[in-house]
Amino acid sequence: MGNTEAAEAIPTEELVLLHRYWNAANYLTVAQIYLQENPLLREPLRPDHIKPRLLGHWGTGPGLSLIYVHLNRMIRRTGAEVLFLAGPGHGGPAVVANVYLEGTYSEVYPEISQDAAGLRRLARQFSTPGGIGSHVGPATPGSIHEGGELGYSLMHATGAVMDNPGLIAACVVGDGEAETGPLAASWDAPFFLNPARDGAVLPILHLNGHKISGPTVLGRRSDQDVEAMLHARGWDPVTVSGDDPEQVHRELATALDGAYANIRGLQEAARSNGVTGAARWPAIILRTPKGWTGPESVDGSPVEGTFRSHQVPLSGVKDNPEHLALLEQWMRSYEPETLFDADGRLVPELAALAPEGTLRMGSVPPANGRPSVPLEIPDLKRYAVDPGERGSTSSETTKPLGELFRDLYRSTEEDPRFRLFCPDETNSNRLGAVFEASDRCLLLPPGGGDDAGSSDHISAGGRVMEVLSEHLCQGWLEGYLLSGRHGFFASYEAFAMISASMTVQHAKWLQHARDLDWRSPIPSLNILLTSTCWRNDHNGFSHQGPGLIDTVLSLSGEVTRIYLPPDTNTLLATAEHALLSTDYVNLVVVDKQSHPQYLTLEEARAHAEAGASVWGWAGNERPEGKADPDIVLASAGDIPTEETLAAAWLLQRHVRDVRVRVVNIMDAMVLPPRNTHPHGLDDVTFSSLFTDACDVVVAWHGYARSFHQLLHGRPHPERFHVRGYSQQGTTTTPFDMVVLNRMSRYHLTLEALRRMPRRLPGADDLAELCNRQLEAHAVYIREHFEDLPEIRDWIWTSPPPP
Repeated sequence: MGNTEAAEAIPTEELVLLHRYWNAANYLTVAQIYLQENPLLREPLRPDHIKPRLLGHWGTGPGLSLIYVHLNRMIRRTGAEVLFLAGPGHGGPAVVANVYLEGTYSEVYPEISQDAAGLRRLARQFSTPGGIGSHVGPATPGSIHEGGELGYSLMHATGAVMDNPGLIAACVVGDGEAETGPLAASWDAPFFLNPARDGAVLPILHLNGHKISGPTVLGRRSDQDVEAMLHARGWDPVTVSGDDPEQVHRELATALDGAYANIRGLQEAARSNGVTGAARWPAIILRTPKGWTGPESVDGSPVEGTFRSHQVPLSGVKDNPEHLALLEQWMRSYEPETLFDADGRLVPELAALAPEGTLRMGSVPPANGRPSVPLEIPDLKRYAVDPGERGSTSSETTKPLGELFRDLYRSTEEDPRFRLFCPDETNSNRLGAVFEASDRCLLLPPGGGDDAGSSDHISAGGRVMEVLSEHLCQGWLEGYLLSGRHGFFASYEAFAMISASMTVQHAKWLQHARDLDWRSPIPSLNILLTSTCWRNDHNGFSHQGPGLIDTVLSLSGEVTRIYLPPDTNTLLATAEHALLSTDYVNLVVVDKQSHPQYLTLEEARAHAEAGASVWGWAGNERPEGKADPDIVLASAGDIPTEETLAAAWLLQRHVRDVRVRVVNIMDAMVLPPRNTHPHGLDDVTFSSLFTDACDVVVAWHGYARSFHQLLHGRPHPERFHVRGYSQQGTTTTPFDMVVLNRMSRYHLTLEALRRMPRRLPGADDLAELCNRQLEAHAVYIREHFEDLPEIRDWIWTSPPPP
């Protein structure tokens, strides 16, 4: 329990005002759910005042408003910059009510004015066509967190305070939300927040005991059990519990006063004396009835304090006179005539309780991505690879990207605004150069083997974020981006699907935020997928899956981009573009292993700009000729590119007079028509790459169906014959992976021979050679455990002159 003895010092008059303000917020929450007219009950409530469709959620609202009101008090007393995150789902009307009462909402939306007319519009817009939804989404000023798909609030709060030393992120965690895996992992935040450098997260775990139709786990646990759970995860919890408003007001005020003092004390000590370990940050457990202050019972069934208050406690109000009377009784219990003046404005003594200017939680700058300072990208020539003779040089594709990230850490040391987030795989993904500039962040005591710190690069001051949770890595980065900073999330390709739903939700946020002129652009969510399905070596089938490509393809083209750079220099050009972009989800797919290098940096930039190009050096079309090629070989992705080049090499060396065109696709979104995606090529350019009639054999990084999906709307898509990942895999040799999925150079060559419009000398012999090689491959790898020498040692050499 809170320290009630210390709470006696809080003036009763102040608590009375806080309670009235809470009443105003609760009243407006109910009004938004139910009313389309008569928002201040200036006349008796009639059926025509009620919305025809009652949508919304009441149960979590009183708790959210209670917390918001008391945070306002803390801000006024301390001048703290506080970001408010509402984790419980469907808390929108309560948060909107509070942002309206503080004045921010009317500044952002002048038509929702602070008078009777504005209150009418406020009520009418909620959960109605053309209005606002029931979550605390992009349209809600002060929000960086949707509150729809549950589980991400605490990780968003944690990311927002990283490198933001003055910010306090007050995060309300619902007890239903607390049952999700992502939220359960989020309690480890104290071990990754440095009080000397970062801001603070203040979790407020709201236990109202019920989900939509059943109890919550933590709601049924004792105060002691819940406190012990949070204490074990690194927090210093205090519990405020009760159903008497005056008692809860007093205890919550005291708890927040104590939490603020503890936060500043921890930060001051760390900033004066250094960091010696993880801070034990304060946390508040608030246990109050679900649907508090609502109807106690309806039709003989208890409502307040039960799951029945979760959504709309009184249904059928337009047609049920008893329910209409209960609603009016409920709403009048808040005494709206004492809260709003004759013009419908909040009375002055209550309006004075809100903070002013940008200290209002609806106006706090980090909630709108401000201030966001663009990154200065170093000259890419520092990291570029000299390909020499095309395809003759092999190197680990992602290694120079790690060097670029290293230098971004160095250049932002005085103004930290870049971080890499990766699930324990930074070195594995060949990005380890970052450790030359920054350690991994961890505020726990050293363990065996890493107490020297120099070899494992672990320290409290590190800013490379590694934790074995894709949810935490992506969620921390999202909070970091939404508050105006920059970064990359690097993951093994298959396991990015763990957080795929987060990617969907973030893209939806960006899609709606783009329509709001008052929202500032935010740095893009950049996802690097490596350790791809084609090269997992010792990991095997479980580590193989390119499904995030399909997930991102299903999202709005306004906010999504998919890049498949074939070599290092194209990867560098892609990363530069991604880091400078705003309001996108950039999916970058490239393998970490050693691969052939093809393009100079200048060529790579041009290829990246075009999105897809004919690689004339890899084909043998006669420049003076006007006839279409016999076949177009197209590729997207590093290993598909190597196999395509090898197929082109085989065709040109074994089939006399064949005309081969090679096209490389780096930006997957150039494939659909322009009316489908803004990157889509116009018809003339598309035809210049793929012709209008030739068959096209495609080696594609992902599932073949997703490539066909991209072609929808293009003329004659049936002429594209796609080989991609077909869910075949195991622990095997690199070349066997492409064989198993029938995307090898031999399969591509055989497909090309089948699709050519004419039979040329040497074609039959080449087909026989391909089949023999596939048979020889199967025997050789089982005897020697490695690929055939002609596969391992193959490099591109230019085709002979015509």
